[in-house]
Amino acid sequence: MRALDLSPLLRSAVGFDDLFGLAETLTRPGASEPSYPPYDIERLDETNYRITVALAGFTQDDLVITVKDDTLTIEGRGETAEEKEGKTYLHRGIAKRAFERRFRLADTIRVTGASFENGLLFIELLREIPEHQKPRQIEISSGGKSKKKFLGSEAA
Repeated sequence: MRALDLSPLLRSAVGFDDLFGLAETLTRPGASEPSYPPYDIERLDETNYRITVALAGFTQDDLVITVKDDTLTIEGRGETAEEKEGKTYLHRGIAKRAFERRFRLADTIRVTGASFENGLLFIELLREIPEHQKPRQIEISSGGKSKKKFLGSEAA
């Protein structure tokens, strides 16, 4: 597969360097994401989101959730040697193996909480849009005599 050249897009986009870097890493060979544990990402409304991770066999004590910079990390501790002792499985379909699942969060997304219920881990997310990113209307002037509003201040 050929490398994807994003340089033409960089000329017409401002402030999206990180986004294009992410796109390049996704197109590299071997960038496929592990499939365990399965998860859903749900949009509840305009500002609220929820990540649901299916974790059959895990308890709350087996899980560690951390947020550092723009990455949400969920780690699960697998079954220890003491827990395996004395057990004989005829079939092992519930995978309680150690895992680490990472989610890259946008700058405007904040983790507000987490809960664990019936083998499902729910992580609540909130999208907070800063004032400078909210849409605003710019007045168009025609000549030097009209007043313009810019960022809430008036200028002649």
